[in-house]
Amino acid sequence: MTEVAEAAGTRRRTGRERTRLTAWLQEYGVYAGVVVLLLFNTVFTEHFLSAENFRTQAVQVAPILIVALGMALAIGSEGIDLSVGSVMALSTSLVALYLGYGPWVALLVAVVGGAAVGLVNGSLIAHIGVQPIVATLALMVGGRGLALVLLPQLEDVRDPGMRALGSGDLLGVPYPALVAVVLVLLVGFTVRRTTFGRQLLAIGDSRPAARLAGLPVRRVLICVYVCSGVLAAVAGFLATARLQASDPTSLGTLMELSAITAVVVGGTPLSGGRVRVGGTVAGAVLIQLLTATLIKHDLPPSWTQLAQAVVIVVAVYAARERGKR
Repeated sequence: MTEVAEAAGTRRRTGRERTRLTAWLQEYGVYAGVVVLLLFNTVFTEHFLSAENFRTQAVQVAPILIVALGMALAIGSEGIDLSVGSVMALSTSLVALYLGYGPWVALLVAVVGGAAVGLVNGSLIAHIGVQPIVATLALMVGGRGLALVLLPQLEDVRDPGMRALGSGDLLGVPYPALVAVVLVLLVGFTVRRTTFGRQLLAIGDSRPAARLAGLPVRRVLICVYVCSGVLAAVAGFLATARLQASDPTSLGTLMELSAITAVVVGGTPLSGGRVRVGGTVAGAVLIQLLTATLIKHDLPPSWTQLAQAVVIVVAVYAARERGKR
């Protein structure tokens, strides 16, 4: 009996330790991953600590982070948005078509295009009852198709304002990174301090309960996907400025994978009801550092996709284990 009791006690202790580990991974694993990659690159990657490298990483992570913010809102409402990469492609096509009227007009048209895609997504989900993955998958295919109809091939961007946006900075901080920081603060404030944010989380936690409580479920869901579309359009505009070219064929390709990875790794559960903006920021930085590390050490791009897949599996497993507590 003593041996049986000791074995049972050992199993309970092991279970508690595993539960604590998965809870720790869920809360802080993404930050630990960023620190590990920073330390690894500091030791093994030449010129990693140079100002030019940090500038490059900041410019490249900005579109991922901006798209991930919109994805976090969608996932927080117990949905998902697979159309974000196609919205980026549509944005770059619209920029090329309307840049002759000035960068601000091109940005406005791109944002309207992203909002229109989000409105269609949200209407299909909120009013017709289409599953988010199906609705946004349709727009993922159709959006890139429309982008290619509008601009069938790559086109150089020769506008001084776009060149300044893509390569300029304020006090050493690149403009795309500054835009990303402003949007992080705006989304964080919206989620934590506004009625819309509280309604979004309530809907993600339990849509039937939200309806019974009288919350405007349809309106909030439409707003969520409009926000996601607008943020993806802004990301496409910034990416176009950085590349100095509009390329709807490749711009935004697999961006939905990077955005979902950043959000899930950052601790936002796929079941909805919670949005971790800080974790999403860390998740986007983790994805960018992981990609840069593999490239700088001469590994093919396919390894980046494999690494992201592993990260997603680990993050989802940690979230599932935590949900059992």
